[in-house]
Amino acid sequence: MPNWTESMQQSFEYYVVDPATWKDKKLLNNVRRCSIQRDSDTNTLGSATIDVTETVGESYIRVYLVTIQNGVKEKHPLGTFLVQTPSSQFDGRARSVSMDAYTPLLELNENQPPIGYFVPKGSNIMTAAYDLVKDNARAPVLPATKSDNLHNDFVAETSETWLGFISALIANAKYSFDLDEMGRILFAPKQDTASLQPVWTYDDGDKSILHMDVSMNHDLYDVPNVVEVVYTTSTSSENLYVIAENNDPDSPTSIQNRGRKITHRITNPDINNGEPSLKQLQEYAERILEEMSTIEYTLRYTHAYCPVRVGDCVRINYSRADLTNIKAKVISQSIRCEPGCSVQETAVFTTKLWR
Repeated sequence: MPNWTESMQQSFEYYVVDPATWKDKKLLNNVRRCSIQRDSDTNTLGSATIDVTETVGESYIRVYLVTIQNGVKEKHPLGTFLVQTPSSQFDGRARSVSMDAYTPLLELNENQPPIGYFVPKGSNIMTAAYDLVKDNARAPVLPATKSDNLHNDFVAETSETWLGFISALIANAKYSFDLDEMGRILFAPKQDTASLQPVWTYDDGDKSILHMDVSMNHDLYDVPNVVEVVYTTSTSSENLYVIAENNDPDSPTSIQNRGRKITHRITNPDINNGEPSLKQLQEYAERILEEMSTIEYTLRYTHAYCPVRVGDCVRINYSRADLTNIKAKVISQSIRCEPGCSVQETAVFTTKLWR
């Protein structure tokens, strides 16, 4: 593995992939440009645009970053994509073909389960998901290490694709789909950012790979500073009422600092242990206010390539932007496959504004 903070030579290679073996089959020499999008908010988790001089037909293409540093040559996969939907232009001298390409999860999005299909009660969730992916996509799939069993039959909606159905199925075990750069389909356990360990630190030191421009935004619109809870008892139809207020002078969303009250009212509190006392309702109101007094910050920045993937946790120490020891989770990347290999990255982190 090269030292990504030191200088190196960079180039790119593109291979047609044999879907039967999932190995590189043929080197392509006609690729002019390529850009890769990785995005946790899309159901297929990404896409690519590959420009060539002649169409290659529908096939899987694997993209490599090739580095040479201190005389050592290494290849680093960036993604594996199914090429479809070509469009071509001819300027009188040369033909240019721009091809849209998609991750292997596309194959799960192209077909639907049979009407009435279900995974029966008692089935191991992740074993069932592994078998379904293996049967409906050509890409290799790696099994999850552990899982729960279904408490009820899990029935497919008539309009669901295999991708939607399996995504909903594995959510019951707190998993989601993931991909590696070789195009293998993975199952990732859902974790909050606080429980993750950073895999990379971006800083503004002498060997920083972080570009200077960093933007950050957040939205206080839905953050209340008052929570009211009204509960009607089942025995006497009496209304119990409690209120929790944020009066913390150090909180940016407190009543004092915002200069006004912003109220969230709950008339059907989710309390399962019989009739609650006023003390229990008060604790419930304060817990809800604490949970809602959390804001998500979105960071956007650009850096030279390093082996950070969507879903990874990174630490940001950028003193010039007043960002110190920030742990953030990467949610999207845009990679330009050209020397320098710049990566536009988006990451999010949360901060408690009360308590």
